[in-house]
Amino acid sequence: MSLSSSLDPGSVAVVIPAFNEALRIREVVTAALGQCQHVIVVDDGSTDDTAERICDLPVVLLQHARRQGKGASLRDGFAEARRRAFDGVLTMDGDGQHRADDIPALLAAAAAWPEAIIIGARLQKRDRQPAYRRWANAFGDWGIGWACGQRISDTQSGQRFYPVAVLAVADLATEDFVYEADLLIEASSRFGTRCVSVPIESRYQHAGSHEQFRPSHFRPWRDLRRIVAHVARRIHRSGRALSLYRASRSAPALIHAGAGPRHTINATGASFS
Repeated sequence: MSLSSSLDPGSVAVVIPAFNEALRIREVVTAALGQCQHVIVVDDGSTDDTAERICDLPVVLLQHARRQGKGASLRDGFAEARRRAFDGVLTMDGDGQHRADDIPALLAAAAAWPEAIIIGARLQKRDRQPAYRRWANAFGDWGIGWACGQRISDTQSGQRFYPVAVLAVADLATEDFVYEADLLIEASSRFGTRCVSVPIESRYQHAGSHEQFRPSHFRPWRDLRRIVAHVARRIHRSGRALSLYRASRSAPALIHAGAGPRHTINATGASFS
């Protein structure tokens, strides 16, 4: 199987949820436009000049009159992408944590795995990620992977590619950061969707860095508690807790980019060239 081919970027929309992202939003959107011509920004009731920073750029800008949360922003962005008949949606956060330069790798993986959700797993330079975030991510991977019946690397990454078929279940009632976890679970349980991770770089404020990032909207104790409670309910309601747990102990589908065009995926041991 080859990862040298990629999806046509013109058939994909980049959806960027944004709340008070004036610090980096123009940089993020400009970089995204350099990779994909179709960008949808959802301004979630920002109280700063987020919208004004990008008003002259060729993007679709959706605005909430008041803050509704990341789940609502993603739902609205997905609905707009489906209305415009794109083949898939790539999401990235508006704070600059994700690099637009990683978009081609995600689209290449999407071409090789056309029915999978592709996750940009923050595994490169992970030592720069705050320790409490690494712990929260590892715990989330364990629980969300259990509910999905598959081991997943970085279930809380906001940089993902969703094939359009998965967006048929995107109208979930869950909110904030729970929404992204619930979408993985719903796609896995409804369609048997595989989650494939592509290692990307973690970008956080750290000593010696000249890049500035706003404080994360993710609150580990509050948001992780909500995610855990929701995931536990999903596992209980499935009636398949044991079988899902056993399935989640398999190796994650993780594409490694090596020297040159060669890639490997450790779920199967298959090699790509």
